[in-house]
Amino acid sequence: MAWRSSGSTNAELIANMLRYGVFNSERVAAAMTKVDRANYVLDKNAAYMDSPQRIGYDATISAPHMHAHAAENLLPFLHPGAKVLDVGSGSGYLTAVLFHLVDAPSAEGKGKVVGIEHIDELVQWSKENLRRDGLGKEMDEGRIIVVAGDGRQGMPNEGPYDAIHVGAAAPTMPQPLIEQLARPGRMFIPVGTSEQKIIQVDKDSEGNVKQQELIDVLYVPLTDKPANKSP
Repeated sequence: MAWRSSGSTNAELIANMLRYGVFNSERVAAAMTKVDRANYVLDKNAAYMDSPQRIGYDATISAPHMHAHAAENLLPFLHPGAKVLDVGSGSGYLTAVLFHLVDAPSAEGKGKVVGIEHIDELVQWSKENLRRDGLGKEMDEGRIIVVAGDGRQGMPNEGPYDAIHVGAAAPTMPQPLIEQLARPGRMFIPVGTSEQKIIQVDKDSEGNVKQQELIDVLYVPLTDKPANKSP
């Protein structure tokens, strides 16, 4: 499916994913159309391939179809004005997509996305990427924040979050992230080591938590900063 979903432009990539049923939400498609993947990858020639790519420091940017799945899964909680945490924000691509999903012209619709990444160099690069993609004003206003830190601990001082996306596999479910979910709220997170699954974590308005396994996946691990910091 990936070879059919790929495109020669950002718009073609998204149109092909919709055409072949990779995802179905027009709202997600509109947000992804606003974010040019070429601004968030190292290999510009492969920017619109539906495949993961290395971005240095033992990190990757996920395949576009996985970003679409994640956004579509979290969509019921990505209302205008929502607050979102993007763990393992990497190059900043999905941080930008999530922002467009929670942003709206009204004062009540001024959503916020917090990206947290444990590689300092990727934090700096992602900020440059976001500005290159036209989101400098939103960063200056504090509506998009990217910080260096241990994503497994989240960023409690900015929470609670209506939605949490985790872009790397945790060996076990990180309890601090569950605690930072709003009531109600949802988290999309890959969990496991040799075998990984996407887990949908839902917290209801009373604080009750339910976990549901969705699909088998293969993500890079959510780990400590590598000793070798070179790309």
